[in-house]
Amino acid sequence: MARPTTTDDARFPRAHRLRSRRDFRRVQSVGRRVHTPHFIVLVDRGRAERTRLGITVSRKVGGAVVRNRVKRLVREVFRANRERFPRGHDLVVIAKRHAGEVDFTSARRELLGVERALANAARALEPTGRPC
Repeated sequence: MARPTTTDDARFPRAHRLRSRRDFRRVQSVGRRVHTPHFIVLVDRGRAERTRLGITVSRKVGGAVVRNRVKRLVREVFRANRERFPRGHDLVVIAKRHAGEVDFTSARRELLGVERALANAARALEPTGRPC
C-alpha cells in the first residue's frame, strides 16, 4: 500500500520542535506561564522566525501508553492550528497529573483557549525599543 502524501502544513517537522534540553530549560526558567485545567503552557521569545513546540509529560500522568497519547494530542492540536500560536516564539506544554483523562476536543479547547493569554505573554516578551 502506498504511503499517503501529506502537504508541508500537515507535517510536524523538526524545525517546529524544541529538542534540546537547553531550549526547554530556557523556556521553563524565563517563559511566561498560562495555566489550564490539564496543562501549563509556557511561552518565550524564540531564536527563529517559526513557532516551536516542546512537550513534557512526566510519569505522574500515567504509563508510557498514556503519556504518548497525551503527547500525540498536544502535537496534533499544535500542528493543525500552528498559525493561531504566537509566531517566532517557543512554547512548552507541561501536562498536569490528570492530563491522561483529557480527550482531543477538550485538549483542543484548552490549548486554543489560552491563545489570547499567550499572545499577551508574547507581547510582554517583545523588546519595547525604550532604554532600560
